[in-house]
Amino acid sequence: MPAITLPDGSVRSFDGPVTGTTIAQSIGPGLAKAALAMEVDGKQRDISYAIADDASVRFITRKDPEALEMIRHDAAHVLAEAVQSLFPGTQVTIGPSIENGFYYDFYRNQPFTPDDFEAIEKRMKEIVANAEPFVREAWPRDKAIAFFEEKGERFKAELIRDLPDSEEISIYRQGEWLDLCRGPHLRNTKDVGIAFKLMKVAGAYWRGDHRNPMLTRIYGTAWRDQKELDAHLHQLEEAERRDHRRIGREMDLFHFQEEAVGQIFWHHKGWRLYTALQDYMRRAQTRHGYQEVRTPQLVDRGLWEASGHWDKYRHHMFVATIEDEDKTLALKPMNCPCHVQIFRHGLRSYRELPLRMAEFGACHRYEPSGALHGLMRVRGFTQDDAHIFCTEDQIADETVQFVRMLHEVYKDLGFEHVRVKFADRPEQRAGSDAVWDKAESALKQACEVAGVTYEYNPGEGAFYGPKLEFVLRDAIGRDWQCGTLQVDLVLPERLDASYIGEDSARHRPVMLHRAILGSFERFLGILIEQHAGRFPLWLAPVQVVVASIVSDAAPYAEEVAAALKAAGLAAEADTRNDKINAKIREHSVARVPVILVVGRREAEERTVAARRLGSQAQEMLGFDEVVAQLTAEATPPDLRKKA
Repeated sequence: MPAITLPDGSVRSFDGPVTGTTIAQSIGPGLAKAALAMEVDGKQRDISYAIADDASVRFITRKDPEALEMIRHDAAHVLAEAVQSLFPGTQVTIGPSIENGFYYDFYRNQPFTPDDFEAIEKRMKEIVANAEPFVREAWPRDKAIAFFEEKGERFKAELIRDLPDSEEISIYRQGEWLDLCRGPHLRNTKDVGIAFKLMKVAGAYWRGDHRNPMLTRIYGTAWRDQKELDAHLHQLEEAERRDHRRIGREMDLFHFQEEAVGQIFWHHKGWRLYTALQDYMRRAQTRHGYQEVRTPQLVDRGLWEASGHWDKYRHHMFVATIEDEDKTLALKPMNCPCHVQIFRHGLRSYRELPLRMAEFGACHRYEPSGALHGLMRVRGFTQDDAHIFCTEDQIADETVQFVRMLHEVYKDLGFEHVRVKFADRPEQRAGSDAVWDKAESALKQACEVAGVTYEYNPGEGAFYGPKLEFVLRDAIGRDWQCGTLQVDLVLPERLDASYIGEDSARHRPVMLHRAILGSFERFLGILIEQHAGRFPLWLAPVQVVVASIVSDAAPYAEEVAAALKAAGLAAEADTRNDKINAKIREHSVARVPVILVVGRREAEERTVAARRLGSQAQEMLGFDEVVAQLTAEATPPDLRKKA
């Protein structure tokens, strides 16, 4: 006689095992119609699952976030059925839900192409309309293997053979079609809806091994309704328009080439953007009491072994061997152990704490070539890295100050929406459970003091400590995890860092790892896409172009540009013998924020016609007036506040 506890605390009792469908019907017809699946004691289940014992139950409706993942999972099953019905002989492999959608990997002699999508989508919608129930069946292992082998589904048979002996073989049927799957699923195929779209095809090796057969992966996206799908497709179009790689070419900011895979060739204009951001961050760190340091690029293997990074990150490290010294060195993938060496150099006193140590640290990590993506994923990058050495009593105050600094920076850079995740201990970690308990408790208490509200990101902490992850949202609604704050009680112990306390005894410092931008390169990619290359004047690589209409005005154009340069602006004069409309088009594509047009009249009257990027309007300004106005506007926001 199971007693079912509902989210509102009410309890309903039943005479025997009861399905979610029956429970929902007992509550009311509205819920019975809306409930797609359920959560039983925290575990997702089909709505048809029979509950035999007392349990807590929460129903999942279409509005819940869990429903979206299930819609995508079921859409993958519908895709697989559609493909096999249209292309007999195609073998199915695996088809999970992923962020924003789903995919399914197929084996077929002739790979699929986007030309096949129209027919597949049409068949998928027919399957959805059939409203075939998702029915779970438990099969004996031998029966399941024999079934799929007889169908010629050798990949499915291999998957079943490799499952642990203790695992039940779960088969889900939708009409006549079935698949190996743990579930859970929605009630029927109609619950998937038709707000889906097939997006692209890609090659994928079976089980990710290049020695195995090549499969065709069909990607799709699926949403609760057409409005959500349309919004996502619009976001993708906008993301393509804002792609930092394309904008980088148009603005002449950077390039990549095969001789330095995953590393960036910064052009003059791109480097000005880079240094403007770096100068801003340097001022912010100085203002908040950080000491800037610089540590070596190549460091002996012994330090990485002592810190624990050699075991955890060796496969990401570039290694160099010095044969005549019999030494192995590694290009540093992070700065933390080197900062501990500076802290350990000499005797430290509690009076020096907190010690805030910052470095624009150049790091290198091996990333597979297939994972590289413009500025977003590279092998050589620079972190706005800092480590705060403090006492346990200072953790809360340092968290408050860091959070304040982070929000100041993000706001100045145009990001208003920031949320926080609390990432706790990962499965593979250094340090005892007692140390982790202490670190996690300290970070949670610091969040309370700092007024930080967060959501959990379980198991995603660093291997040496828990962390806060700061996720910012860009102009088109995408989330980017950039800033972090990590509480580390492990590394100071491993690397023997200590200070002399007020009691004249040695103590271990707490080490707070913190970053705001994370990787400069990745953040600049985000920033380019956030602004679509149309930077505020203080960040723009070229801030002003003074363009002459006629050759007679060229000397005046040079004079105006020289005055702007003398005032600290990145200004250029364009005195080429081209039509003014062509010049304006060219500099607009390069996203120059301000174009000053000068002709004979402007030269005589010592004025300029000012034109802003994206506007057809022109404003007539005097020589001194335009220099003063643009100088004020180009002042970085932090310096503007001080003024």
